[in-house]
Amino acid sequence: MDMFRVAHGTAPDWQQAANLCLAQLGSIPVEANLGFLYVTDHLAAQLPEILGFFKEQTDILHWVGSVGVAVCATAQEYNDRPAISVMIADFPPDSFRIFPAIKSDIAEFADSRTWCEQTDARFAVVHGDPRNPKTPGFIAELAEAIHDGFLVGGLTSSRGPNFQIAGGLTEGGVSGVLFSGQVSVATALTQGCTPLGRQHEITECQDNIAIRIDDRPALDVFNEDVGDILARDPSRAAGYIFAGFPIKGSDTGDYIVRNLVGMDPENKLLAVGEYLNAGDTIMFCKRDIRTAFEDLVRMLREIKHRLGRPPKGGVYYSCLGRGAHMFGEDSVELKTIRQELGDIPLVGFFANGEISHNRLYGFTGVLTLFS
Repeated sequence: MDMFRVAHGTAPDWQQAANLCLAQLGSIPVEANLGFLYVTDHLAAQLPEILGFFKEQTDILHWVGSVGVAVCATAQEYNDRPAISVMIADFPPDSFRIFPAIKSDIAEFADSRTWCEQTDARFAVVHGDPRNPKTPGFIAELAEAIHDGFLVGGLTSSRGPNFQIAGGLTEGGVSGVLFSGQVSVATALTQGCTPLGRQHEITECQDNIAIRIDDRPALDVFNEDVGDILARDPSRAAGYIFAGFPIKGSDTGDYIVRNLVGMDPENKLLAVGEYLNAGDTIMFCKRDIRTAFEDLVRMLREIKHRLGRPPKGGVYYSCLGRGAHMFGEDSVELKTIRQELGDIPLVGFFANGEISHNRLYGFTGVLTLFS
């Protein structure tokens, strides 16, 4: 696993963009056996042709990837324009296995589960379809199926076809590539929000509606945490204030972030984008650019220290709400990764939900480095 090459480009049509990438890849080594391919949704309808082109031109049969409103490569983000990001690599023979989309039941993973047991596979890069309500459950079940393994990836973000690549084209479920114990990786997550106030307990709820928090009206607790200005004008909280759910047992303070979807001032109810249970821990968070940048740098320096040697390549999955929407148009997020880690081959996309370990996050960046 010594060779990673990355290529990326934008052009008015897919053939121009694909040829730009092919020229950057240069002569394809015969050892290259796995490709990662991401296209912006401007080219989603042409993904069958794009995938066929790279298979034919590189002689690499095994590909994984997806569609994003934005895609990324080393130090470069392509937001809302036709673009392709591609990386090829040579992994040890029989060290990876692509699995097709799990669409209705984890039993569809049975054949790949046997391979995992034979190769001690505990890591996978996965892509999910946001339209399937079973997708979050599949993520948890898949991690458990590979011996409490670790997943990284993201949900397709597209205003058109929601294609994934798992050997060929697929959609509607969770698909990706499994790696055996021969493949060494390091992975880390950076948050895009900052907690406000302290953690609370949901004491009464129904479905996704918090009725009482800390045995008080839910909206009263929310208003105290966000302050008088937002409490008087809740519309200002949209896209700025979120609900956070700390992850039990996390030694790094990780939490998942969900949108606030409604308030009932008369009955003092609060609706969030997550099914609630009495006894759950909840806190409120703000979307904070400065602290998000600081946390990105912290994460990069921590994973660099943990790795102990230069990485050979990597994949990065970030939230649609990050990138240009949080840090500006000049590829700040990806340039920061290069600044801290060097000019390593890197590809990924901006997702409709980010996958890390065994759950679905929001407003995060998930980085994986191959070493």
